[in-house]
Amino acid sequence: MNFNCKEDYILENDVVRLQPLQNSDFEKLVAFSINEPELWSYNANGPDSPEHLKKYIEKALSQREKLVEYPFIVFDKTKNKFAGSTRFYNINLEAKHLEIGFTWYGKEFQGTLLNKNCKYLLLEFAFEKMNLERVGFRANNLNQRSINAMKSIGCIEEGILRNFNTDAKGNRIDAIVLSILKNEWFTSVKNNLKNRISNTNS
Repeated sequence: MNFNCKEDYILENDVVRLQPLQNSDFEKLVAFSINEPELWSYNANGPDSPEHLKKYIEKALSQREKLVEYPFIVFDKTKNKFAGSTRFYNINLEAKHLEIGFTWYGKEFQGTLLNKNCKYLLLEFAFEKMNLERVGFRANNLNQRSINAMKSIGCIEEGILRNFNTDAKGNRIDAIVLSILKNEWFTSVKNNLKNRISNTNS
């Protein structure tokens, strides 16, 4: 397919629905900004207040307009609740790669199968619909929960970007870089991830 950032794509299965983020989604997500601001302690510019959430959504939509990012709001079908957000970013269709990130879920949804279902849908779309060759991931090198989650779905560590960014307090951080390649998706990652989510979802 010819991916177009201006088109609306909905990715879903029995557990989760990913739909394009909109300005109106502010009301669906603002409770997280008010009640769980610590969700973004590892990275700068997180939506850790209503004001910051408004700017966060506006910037995400601006980046979509520039054709370099595609943000989603995440809906957990099992709980019938909106759970957080994720996105494709650094989209480079000519080079056939992008990154998945800006991913966060409320505490209620952490440690469930939500993330694995989200990643399955995103990776399936990237490799099988967009026909990409590489999907990258990054995280604060101190965010072990996030790193473990990425490795658990099949990501391979590539290296460390030293002094790459800041956390929520302005401290300089190193960033870990991981990825999944197209051949890895088809030879092992897809089936392993599918088995893990289907065995639990059934």
